[in-house]
Amino acid sequence: MKKVMNYQDLRALGYPQNQARRIIRQAKRNLVKQGYAFYNGKRVGLVPTTAIAEIIALPELEDGKQ
Repeated sequence: MKKVMNYQDLRALGYPQNQARRIIRQAKRNLVKQGYAFYNGKRVGLVPTTAIAEIIALPELEDGKQ
């Protein structure tokens, strides 16, 4: 199980490129709101899998199954 994901991992799950990038951006915004200022940078492309699971509501990502 991956602990972090990028847009290419979402593409492998079947998401189109633009939607995968939007999900990553939304996850980064949510993490910045939670106080993780590191994710405010443009070049940061990896986000925790749990942050993505909250957005796309996939329980198998939250539980550690993939």
